[in-house]
Amino acid sequence: MAESDWDTVTVLRKKGPTAAQAKSKQAINAAQRRGEDLETTKKWSAGQNKQHLVTRNTAKLDRETEELHHQRVSLDVGKVIQLGRQNNGLTQKDLATKINEKPQIIADYECGKAIPNNQVMGKIERAIGLKLRGKEIGLPVDPIVPKKK
Repeated sequence: MAESDWDTVTVLRKKGPTAAQAKSKQAINAAQRRGEDLETTKKWSAGQNKQHLVTRNTAKLDRETEELHHQRVSLDVGKVIQLGRQNNGLTQKDLATKINEKPQIIADYECGKAIPNNQVMGKIERAIGLKLRGKEIGLPVDPIVPKKK
């Protein structure tokens, strides 16, 4: 008990105002009366719905006429795939199994919805024996002759 000093007084400091209290009109007026330095800034478009403003960039985008979309397989290529598949007696599922792809991919290529992929096009070309790329679409694929040394 000798260690405690009953004559010492500890004063706990009061917390300052919270952010909401410091921003209130009443707190600002009280700080001005005390002569404290105040910093006031107006936020740009604070509390307003400014997401639909017409700006220079929006007008520029409106004037833009180019349509950006992915190139799709032409219907001519789809018809060649269909004819080649039918000439070989294959269904869409059979052809898909033969080239290790899903049947939906063959259906997409035949109806012109697919985005062309050179790997898939090459597989289909080899499976049906008809060219699908270049100027010779629909012509038979030339068999690769091994070079003699």
